[in-house]
Amino acid sequence: MSKDEVPSLRLIRLEEDMAKYKPATPEISVDTVRSFVTEFLAGNLKQHLLSQPLPEDWDKNAVKVLVASNFDEIAFDKSKHVLVEFYAPWCGHCKQLAPIYDKLGEKFADRDDITIAKIDATVNELEHTKITSFPTLKLYAKDDNRVIDYNGERVLEALSNFVESGGKEGGLPSGAQVSGGIYYYYYLFINKGTLIY
Repeated sequence: MSKDEVPSLRLIRLEEDMAKYKPATPEISVDTVRSFVTEFLAGNLKQHLLSQPLPEDWDKNAVKVLVASNFDEIAFDKSKHVLVEFYAPWCGHCKQLAPIYDKLGEKFADRDDITIAKIDATVNELEHTKITSFPTLKLYAKDDNRVIDYNGERVLEALSNFVESGGKEGGLPSGAQVSGGIYYYYYLFINKGTLIY
């Protein structure tokens, strides 16, 4: 929320990963608050997601800049492998990765079938992707848009192999999740109608 939006009204569902809802109008009155709460309780509101404005020069550098508003169009382009770094500006590991990631972007800058991109995940939210650690690297594979998490070394050669192989080298095994650089599997058991994770 920016300074020019204050005072403002938001509803936040703490039990749903901090889902935020914003009224259709910035006006605060008894009628607008009543209408907003009624629509919320009826389940008619769409979640409000943060997005930075799209920079004019977002695609001028080898590493493309994504924001929430252009993410789906770029990441889910079925004609390309798209590697996206989800980063936080304050993250030390992200800062260490930055020069390597820039070199990776330069390496593939002339390729029409590969895009290297980054998104500041602290100010851009996506409905379909929740990021819990930084940096997170995900490959959106061409043709089928499979999303493959990167779990290899953060070095140029390994990242290059990951992208060129379509996520076959350095990606997580199917069904695995990253936690602090270690992967583990979720197993689903069905026991008398009860799901156990």
